[in-house]
Amino acid sequence: MAQQARAIRTRRAILEAAASVFAERGYERATVGEILARAGVTKGALYFHFASKEEVATGVLDAQLLDEPLTPQPVKLQELIDQGFLLSHRLQHDPLVQASVALALDSGAVSVNRAVPFQAWVDQVSEILTVARARGELLHHVNVTDTAELFSGAFTGIQTMSAVLCNRNDLAHRTSVLMRHVIPSICTPAILLELDMSAERARALAAEYDAGRRHQDKDLTDTSA
Repeated sequence: MAQQARAIRTRRAILEAAASVFAERGYERATVGEILARAGVTKGALYFHFASKEEVATGVLDAQLLDEPLTPQPVKLQELIDQGFLLSHRLQHDPLVQASVALALDSGAVSVNRAVPFQAWVDQVSEILTVARARGELLHHVNVTDTAELFSGAFTGIQTMSAVLCNRNDLAHRTSVLMRHVIPSICTPAILLELDMSAERARALAAEYDAGRRHQDKDLTDTSA
């Protein structure tokens, strides 16, 4: 168990170091040597986890995906709202997630499949919407695929604007505004009354997520000690 915990910590250190190097220099100019120096690990340790710089970049891109499942909700559309709030929080506070988004938009990363995080999020949203439809939460006209792509693209746009204008300091508010405009156009009136798109819920989800991450980090530290 201690060896496994050390491996997890090493992999995270490599990804965090790569994220900072990619953010500072761009993918094309970043080198494996810089990543090794920043992470404080050996070349063997890096290649144990990743076969190439491209694989490291893919690992960074994967950081946009939630690292723990959403708490199931009685109303499925609430999970879509919660997903948006959590991603906005992680974009504000997690350098690895910030670097992941920057890498996905880096036109110089031609050898990396930058479509992966976009498609993965579209797939996640589609899955939620499909269940919501089966539960009778969606209006009859809603096309699941079109709505998932619209929602994901709109979020990408508002987070990019927020990053440029104010370093994402207002992203939670912008996310709430997005929800309050999009969700009423796809869900039934009765369901809309049950949904919580408030800033208070966003803060509660962020606190719960941060507490879970601290608990995971403590477990890794205790196990590897």
